[in-house]
Amino acid sequence: MPEDAPVHLPRRILPALVAMSGIALLAGCSTAAPKASPSPSSSASASTATSTAPLACPASGSASDAVKVTASKSGAPKVTFPTPTTVSSTQRSTIESGSGAEAKQGDSVTLAYSMYDAKSGKEIDSRGWSSSSRQVFPVDGAQVLPGFAEAVVCAKEGDLVATVIPASKAFGTAGSEQIGVAGGDSIVFVAKIYGHSPTKATGAAKALPSGFPKVTLAANGAPTVKIPATDPPKELKIAASKVGTGQTVKSGDSVTVQYQGVLWRTGEIFDQSWGKSPTTFATTQVVKGFGDALVGQKVGSQVVAIIPPKDGYGTTGSQDGTIKGTDTMVFVIDILADSRG
Repeated sequence: MPEDAPVHLPRRILPALVAMSGIALLAGCSTAAPKASPSPSSSASASTATSTAPLACPASGSASDAVKVTASKSGAPKVTFPTPTTVSSTQRSTIESGSGAEAKQGDSVTLAYSMYDAKSGKEIDSRGWSSSSRQVFPVDGAQVLPGFAEAVVCAKEGDLVATVIPASKAFGTAGSEQIGVAGGDSIVFVAKIYGHSPTKATGAAKALPSGFPKVTLAANGAPTVKIPATDPPKELKIAASKVGTGQTVKSGDSVTVQYQGVLWRTGEIFDQSWGKSPTTFATTQVVKGFGDALVGQKVGSQVVAIIPPKDGYGTTGSQDGTIKGTDTMVFVIDILADSRG
């Protein structure tokens, strides 16, 4: 979680996509400046907001039908459309139809995308078109701006879609200075859907070291954490309770996780993704101990991190007072996917 953020660590990342690796750009919340190229998440304007409302499956329209996509064997497709293009509601046309599972609200999907300013035709961002750089995208209007979630919901694995998103569901009336989108501009978003991400860690179980909390898992993967009747360690402790075989997470990557945070002091949960949906954020957009727990781990792993104040919220605690300056946090983190720009 960002050091100055409220307890909920991932929600600010994606809203424009997630900036560090691409998905941050689509998230739309104002937050600390991202340290990598844009994507629809943290760089969006304050005049837009994420939403928990049910997502509609957009119909095609004249604007989305006018987007022409020519495939390339070596990378991103060539995309052309009339300029300026403006829409008042989201339109989506299917360029190529897949036959896989349909993306539902709350899912996470792997995709490649290219994004354009619909007024100028300028390319804003393009990621994931090589097999080693696929992006993980939450189909969740609470994590990304609603228009970007609408671009994917109801699409099938294998689909190539062209979506035209109104400013009201993208970067709003203020636009985004960081990525060069003027206020009121619609967005063209072309995406190829490659697959779904799992909802829990699938790695091989491994015993935790002595002194760690006891972690038991429900059938759906949700953890229950029992804190030992001892003082917490003064240093950061990290151990894997499941060992995956996927890609190794590097600093700055965008990772998709399920997580649960528990206070050592009370044994109570203060934040979790379980019961909501997996969440995606960059390793550099969270408190140090949380990021350190991810880097070097493989996708499919479950990691337990004991985070002392110096590697968490520091002596001041969280802004909302939930986490005190003396609190040690315990996180159980399922690493579901990893992508880098």
